[in-house]
Amino acid sequence: MSDVKVEHKVGMTRAEVAQWIADVGKALSGDGTVTIRLAESTVELKVPDHVRFEAELEVDGDEVELELELKWSTARTAPRTTRKNGTAAD
Repeated sequence: MSDVKVEHKVGMTRAEVAQWIADVGKALSGDGTVTIRLAESTVELKVPDHVRFEAELEVDGDEVELELELKWSTARTAPRTTRKNGTAAD
């Protein structure tokens, strides 16, 4: 079960969706702090430099679904150390 889940479904024009995606893209290309407004909620996220991206397209009869997903870990990882010979130590 998720710790937090905010879901928002609303009808928008293609231009409004494009602007929403552009705003998220601009925030991602900046310092990685993304503020997302979903309905009455606003969520601020710190996105790391590397994320997993997934795009899925599904056509079912006369309905098309395009999903864009970004996923990353919030767990802190220990810095990797390097041995004198240049190999990574775990």
